Amino acid sequence: MSPREDDGVQTPAPTIATVIDLRLVREHPDIVRASQRARSADESLVDALLSADAERRAAVRAADDLRAEQKAASQAVRGATPEERPAVLERAKALAAAVKEAEEAERTADAALRAVHLRIPNVVHDDVPPGGEDDAVTLRTVGDVPTYDFPVRDHLEIGEALGAIDMERGAKVSGARFYFLTGPGALLEFALAQLAITRAVAAGLTPVVAPALVRPEPMEGTGFLGEHDEEVYRIERDDLYLVGTSEVALAGMHMNEVLDLSEGPRRYAGWSSCFRREAGSYGKDTRGIIRVHWFDKVEMFSFCPPEEAAAEHRRLLQWEEEFLQALELPYRVVDIAAGDLGTSAARKFDIEAWFPSQGTYRELTSTSDCTTFQSRRLAIRYRDADGRPQPVATLNGTLCAIARTIACLLEVHQRADGSVYVPVALRPWLGGHEVLTPGMSLVAPVPLS
Repeated sequence: MSPREDDGVQTPAPTIATVIDLRLVREHPDIVRASQRARSADESLVDALLSADAERRAAVRAADDLRAEQKAASQAVRGATPEERPAVLERAKALAAAVKEAEEAERTADAALRAVHLRIPNVVHDDVPPGGEDDAVTLRTVGDVPTYDFPVRDHLEIGEALGAIDMERGAKVSGARFYFLTGPGALLEFALAQLAITRAVAAGLTPVVAPALVRPEPMEGTGFLGEHDEEVYRIERDDLYLVGTSEVALAGMHMNEVLDLSEGPRRYAGWSSCFRREAGSYGKDTRGIIRVHWFDKVEMFSFCPPEEAAAEHRRLLQWEEEFLQALELPYRVVDIAAGDLGTSAARKFDIEAWFPSQGTYRELTSTSDCTTFQSRRLAIRYRDADGRPQPVATLNGTLCAIARTIACLLEVHQRADGSVYVPVALRPWLGGHEVLTPGMSLVAPVPLS
């Protein structure tokens, strides 16, 4: 079958998910070992991968040699004399059995290589700071931290007073860390989604409403299984997963395809509901809608040539910053340390916005450069200047994680009388309201002219 190029024809997925480039591991194992050390990951996996790779290559050579002997023996049968024929047939039969065993050994070696290969995360970028969660480097701080001449309330207290958030009934219906957005809270959700999608389309991204249920292949290909599988909701009866981000579906949309990037990167803005078990986070942000099991999100996703990935990463970050500036939120940009990177990311920038009730900055968005890590797993390629198919770089960036953004908006823009200031950019989607007040009359959103 010919490779797909937006024509509905797909190329078969490779036998081995190449994940990180095996050639890099063979030729520069110390680079991969250093990356593992920086992540505080198992350095011995590099040697295990090299060993599995050597065993697989040996198994492939052995099977190829036996197949060649079997072919020669089959030809010898046709030319054998009646006296020679029994012995030649016996040899051909023995070689057929040997080929069968060799092919089984090749499949076993394939599986062993794949197993260890999938355990090694992406190689971190040279400029990524070392360390763990507490070692992120602040690149810049934007906007002034607000001061208040009244006791600061948290977003849940504000949201309940406005009739915008109902955690009690959310828990009654779905359990802990679920919620209802009601009245102005629901309108805030739609307003943020409209603003995010409108800005994304203006920047040239294609809007996508993405499925929230995906098959195992894109889930594994984007790096969300393995060490992260405790975070994931699985529908066992159908062998489907609920996504924690539309990144999974957006990447999987083009798996086993060859993309045409002749006119520039392929960029999407994906809307989906997101689901996270938040395993191991008990006691962390259990109040309110900062850390919940379900929320909606607008996620940017880009496919571009690898040499353009660093510039594309900065571009996604710029769009995230511009969105938070439109919401009039103070924030800082941090370069995430190697030990706190996800499996797929070679580098990640987070934007942390100010939460007055906590007196600190908290993550609101992030953007990751996954280089060719995901595309190698998912067999997504593009044609280089010479027309040769090559792995494409993939990048993702959260434009708006809506529940957490609502929480931040309510806190930063709170007023002494219990009302909440509405940023100018959101007003067209909130009926022109300049403030949200308890008991306010809801007005239908006014479309942008």
